[in-house]
Amino acid sequence: MFYKDWGQGQPIVFSHGWPLSADDWDAQLMFFVTRGYRVIAHDRRGHGRSAQVADGHDMDHYADDLAAVTAHLDLHDAVHIGHSTGGGEVVHYIARHGESRVAKAVLISSVPPLMLQTDANPGGLPKSVFDDFQDQTARRRAAFYREVAAGPFYGFNRPGTEPIEAVIDNWCRQGMMGGAKAHYDGIVAFSQTDFTEDLKQITVPALVMHGDDDQIVPYADSGPLSANLLQNGTLKTYPGFPHGMPTTHADVINPDLLAFIQG
Repeated sequence: MFYKDWGQGQPIVFSHGWPLSADDWDAQLMFFVTRGYRVIAHDRRGHGRSAQVADGHDMDHYADDLAAVTAHLDLHDAVHIGHSTGGGEVVHYIARHGESRVAKAVLISSVPPLMLQTDANPGGLPKSVFDDFQDQTARRRAAFYREVAAGPFYGFNRPGTEPIEAVIDNWCRQGMMGGAKAHYDGIVAFSQTDFTEDLKQITVPALVMHGDDDQIVPYADSGPLSANLLQNGTLKTYPGFPHGMPTTHADVINPDLLAFIQG
């Protein structure tokens, strides 16, 4: 497992989204390390610079890997922040390994409670959407990743929005550093894992941040539902913000994170 560990002070641990790496948190890592915090961000197994193992690309392993990093670094009073798939990783880690090392949690544009459409979750996305994600990842990964980055991930497909080529290139760079097998299997992990019971177990203060123009993890079936299931959850909605808002709107997101951590 590759990880970054910078600075001193209260630890803030960042869990990235699919199919990216710890580099996706650069704007947050630099913001917090320069304000007296210790920042830790790992590359999920099979992603970024971590080993491209064939198996274990499921939420149980993701949570256990995160627990291994926190134990290895002996972190206490940590704030865990997860974006997208990383939000599911954070929720599952806390529910599976307990809150003894955890002070607070933040879910940004995150996949819980459940992305998949089921009888119990009629507002979810049909399985065919995720089957297509897997097909595209297996057959034409590089082109597919560019289409995601240049389109719905950052909202660059919205009228009047100017694409930022450097941001698109950086997204694709991170994606292509990881292993195709890990990314293929990870689609099932983030789309079919039901985090409902995990959310109910969490008692630490938790902030749910979600843009209402999220085209990757639709707002109505994620952010509000997660906040309601958390015992000590708060929902903060960002009108018009896209899925990748920690990058496109870091000037808004970072101060809000700081206020929650200090509050």
